[in-house]
Amino acid sequence: MSQQKMSIGWIGAGRMGYQLATRLLKAGYDVAVYNRTKAKAEPLTKLGATVVDSPVELAGRDLVFSMVSANKDLEQVMLGDGGLLTGDQAPKYIADSSTVSVEASEKIRAAATAAGSEFLATPVSGNPAVIEAGKLTVAVSGPRAAFDAIAPVLAHFGRGVTYVGEGEVARLVKIAHNVMLGVVTQSLAEITVLAEKGGVTREAFLNFLNDSVMGSVFTKYKSPAFANLDFTATFTMPLLQKDFDLGLDAAKKMGVSMPIAQATRDIVADEVNLGNVEDDFATLLVRVAKDSDLGLTSENSSISNGLEPQK
Repeated sequence: MSQQKMSIGWIGAGRMGYQLATRLLKAGYDVAVYNRTKAKAEPLTKLGATVVDSPVELAGRDLVFSMVSANKDLEQVMLGDGGLLTGDQAPKYIADSSTVSVEASEKIRAAATAAGSEFLATPVSGNPAVIEAGKLTVAVSGPRAAFDAIAPVLAHFGRGVTYVGEGEVARLVKIAHNVMLGVVTQSLAEITVLAEKGGVTREAFLNFLNDSVMGSVFTKYKSPAFANLDFTATFTMPLLQKDFDLGLDAAKKMGVSMPIAQATRDIVADEVNLGNVEDDFATLLVRVAKDSDLGLTSENSSISNGLEPQK
């Protein structure tokens, strides 16, 4: 089967799904899209997409991606009323890019296999800005032959696609990644407040850090939010708490000690309980500053986010 002629279905046109579907359309793929709120997917028709009314209408596609928010959402679009796997046919490949539990993935994998589909877990690392810069990465697990078949499609997502093994191990990779995301952000908030209380601007400290061996794509990306207090959501506290809970549950089952992750999870959960549910999780900086009796003001900095689009 020619990869350029592979027909694609896409379930979930949120901030991430919309951007990734756009990349596939611009790469010349025939893409049909389902989104619970149909109007959010309609603009994709200007790029050549077809918008459908239910996931099962995508069952005749060669490859169907799904990207939804939680376990129950994945089960609904796959097995619920009008779900992808409820009709008389099924796609050859299903690739799920949601961040869900291993147990939820196993359930859908079993249903897909029974329907004659090959199921791959394909969680991603990034957000819409990362996608735009061409720096998204993907972890994939499932049948190796199925991965080899769809790898050319996944290559359009960004800069890196890594096959990590059979079964559900990509879920664990993504959950571990997101636990680190939270822990690193909490630590970054603490040391940034420490430096500012000592008389150093956040911009100066973050520029130094980003140029050092401790700097990373992520610390650069969060630097404008920290310097300018722009907390437009890329990833919210409730979503981060969900991933901490998934990671800590996995750790408990496998006998892994994660005291730093547990402490950070409790801070995140407290923020959620206080109503911090819409802003970006970079507001951990505000929490640390408040606990340290430090008033924050925007530095109106031009500090780079490190995500200049690839040329």
